[in-house]
Amino acid sequence: MPQLNTSTWFITIISMIITLFIMFQLKISNYYYYMNPGPLTTKTQTHTTPWETKWTKIYLPLLLPPH
Repeated sequence: MPQLNTSTWFITIISMIITLFIMFQLKISNYYYYMNPGPLTTKTQTHTTPWETKWTKIYLPLLLPPH
């Protein structure tokens, strides 16, 4: 009965691991990773409503000075 030749197993396993590492690196390098989130400058929007041009004031009972 012939014996199993294991002399080439080391180089086969090492080359397989290197090949898998390279393939995973190439696969991962195709993804686009976003930069770290930073604060954004937002513009304030002005809404034009008909009552902005008029002088209006609301008096709440709790805000009135005591008599």
